[in-house]
Amino acid sequence: MTAHIDEPVRTRSSADLIRAEEPVLAHNYHPLPVVVARAEGTWVEDVEGRRYLDMLAGYSALNFGHRHPALIEAAHRQLDRLTLTSRAFHNDRLAGFAERLAELTGLDMVLPMNTGAEAVESGIKVARKWAYEVKGVPADRATIVVAAENFHGRTTTIVSFSTDETARAGFGPFTPGFRIVPYNDLAALEAAVDETTAAVLIEPIQGEAGVIIPDEGYLTGVRELTRRAGCLFVADEIQSGLGRTGRTLAVEHEGVVPDVLLLGKALGGGIVPVSAVVARRDVLEVLRPGEHGSTFGGNPLAAAVGTAVVELLESGEFQRRAAALGAVLRDGLTGLVGKGVVGFRSRGLWAGVDVDPALGTGREISARLMSEGVLVKDTHGSTIRLAPPLTITEEELVGALGTLEKVLARGV
Repeated sequence: MTAHIDEPVRTRSSADLIRAEEPVLAHNYHPLPVVVARAEGTWVEDVEGRRYLDMLAGYSALNFGHRHPALIEAAHRQLDRLTLTSRAFHNDRLAGFAERLAELTGLDMVLPMNTGAEAVESGIKVARKWAYEVKGVPADRATIVVAAENFHGRTTTIVSFSTDETARAGFGPFTPGFRIVPYNDLAALEAAVDETTAAVLIEPIQGEAGVIIPDEGYLTGVRELTRRAGCLFVADEIQSGLGRTGRTLAVEHEGVVPDVLLLGKALGGGIVPVSAVVARRDVLEVLRPGEHGSTFGGNPLAAAVGTAVVELLESGEFQRRAAALGAVLRDGLTGLVGKGVVGFRSRGLWAGVDVDPALGTGREISARLMSEGVLVKDTHGSTIRLAPPLTITEEELVGALGTLEKVLARGV
């Protein structure tokens, strides 16, 4: 158990604040009824001072926990100097960020953006431009092959190739140029690739789908197939990357290097939105001034925090922690199979846990865990996701698994 967080700032009650949101906020989320006011490390407090162990970590945006001292210090230091110039001018933090990130990932060039969806949209544009200028695909005929059950964001282009009808319904007409194949199916992927294919865009592990891990050899097969077909392998590591799975990148579990890497979430340390397209030089060099940009992309504050994130990862400490504690997580979940858990998938400190539907939906299980002081998030059906900060201790992790066991043992 960590030290108690400083006394929360008193404000309206949780119930009052939840009621106040109803008439003034768009209803595009359905959060659990907890109102967080303070956080430190792996723990958060609501406005009444109740403490919760955060086992979601902002969908991996908080890989280093809440308010990691090195990241807060980097942000404070930069706030006192310079926060934004736009890309109309250079700033003194961007070059160092790009150099360090390229070296960390083993690629050449960086296109800085803000959100994960922006990184995906940027990757799509880059892949299409590369297809026309380098591969020689006829104008406006480039295709991109994606996987079913994907989650790459919620912009109009991205939901055009989603198979989640909740994300799609009511948002057409949809952007053409995408071919959807089953995930983890190399034969289907090979059948979909042809001379018009600019790229294959996949998540090395599908997070939103329930932490779906492909068979060993799938990523290697994608790499070999795209190389033979003369198209790009674009890996969306916005959730899976930056230490989450026990490696810097999830593709490293098969020793694969993609042509284009999409990063976000943890790259901003839970402080500012930071994302990036990192790629081979010959790929990113297809962009020229005026063809793509972002006012806030690569801003000095983001670059300072992003550099501090890269520095944390350069030592390998967090990757090693995720691997070691991932074994504890896996063993703990194995012990719950048959005791309310019907199956699970895990890699590093990331797991999708399938609860017996007779015990409740994922939402209901999440609510029961919340009442016991543990915060998780459901996904489809009776599946919950576990993705604690990589700073979690073994004691805290074992405690959370014990709480899950207690909640499941109570039944409906």
